[in-house]
Amino acid sequence: MFKKDPLQIMVFQTYGTSTHFYARGRAIEDENIDLEQKGFFKLLFNAWKRFETDEVRNSELVVKIGPDRFLCTKTDHKGYFILDETVANISDYANEEGWVVFEVSYKQNTLKHLIQLENRFPGEMLIPSKKASFGVISDIDDTILHTGIVSLLKWRVVINTLLTSAGKRLPLEGAPEFYHLLHQGKSGNEANPIFYVSHSPWNLYRYLEYFLKKNNFPKGPIVLRNFPSLFRRRPKDEKPQKQKEIMNILKAYPDLKFILIGDSGEHDPAIYMEIAEAYPERISAIYLRSVKHALKMANTHRLYHAYNKVPVLLVENTEAAIKHARAHGFVAPKTNH
Repeated sequence: MFKKDPLQIMVFQTYGTSTHFYARGRAIEDENIDLEQKGFFKLLFNAWKRFETDEVRNSELVVKIGPDRFLCTKTDHKGYFILDETVANISDYANEEGWVVFEVSYKQNTLKHLIQLENRFPGEMLIPSKKASFGVISDIDDTILHTGIVSLLKWRVVINTLLTSAGKRLPLEGAPEFYHLLHQGKSGNEANPIFYVSHSPWNLYRYLEYFLKKNNFPKGPIVLRNFPSLFRRRPKDEKPQKQKEIMNILKAYPDLKFILIGDSGEHDPAIYMEIAEAYPERISAIYLRSVKHALKMANTHRLYHAYNKVPVLLVENTEAAIKHARAHGFVAPKTNH
């Protein structure tokens, strides 16, 4: 008999409102993955463990908010859970940046046949601060993290994601500074929320969370997607999951304007334009990082050539993006020391 790993609950950083509590995560066995791991074979083994998970299916969970508020949910056949409830006065538990800390635990009858030393797993949900003047929705791959989406057969994606530790991955130059300026806003203390929305699967959540924290990006909800089925073909009229998630954020905060940040490597240009066309009064600007791919850059230039409803910048370097943001009043003016 193989010894079972201890159970854990991976609680994803989410977003909500003062009356809407939203929590999601996954119950799995703890594989104890070292995100600073070195060595080809150890990294390959860690990558395998991320995708070959031992999920805890159909298990009851308890969510505790504050000292005495409890909600219940249940994991699905892949160990995932979503708790989407109307709860009054959640903002009473938020810190000054808007983060609400809560706990998720296994219901005791789930653990009756298991030796489980730890059964309290922290989670955080963001309620945007009333000081916020706008929100930022940002892609991750090739927008703040060099991934190599446009490489031949995407071989760089494989090397960078599976065979490079999260601790060794480097952000695109100047990206953390730019995001902190946007987070602070024109006044310097606006606490504008940053939402990280990626096409990556939830299996990479801890990897990306670690990268963002290690490289000093502003903390924000991380929204990924379920691992795609090999046999499911998306209907032609169905929107990409990333686009759906961005629309959900817009709907959650109808009074908040947003800046969209992505890259020209894949679908961001078309997705962002469609969103801006649908909500021109809600989108303050679009920033698209340039990629080293002549055809994709030509397509992006063609798409936005005559577009003037929303300010758009094709970003060659972060300095140009900061200059553009200052000119439009998104971040504080440059100070002379």
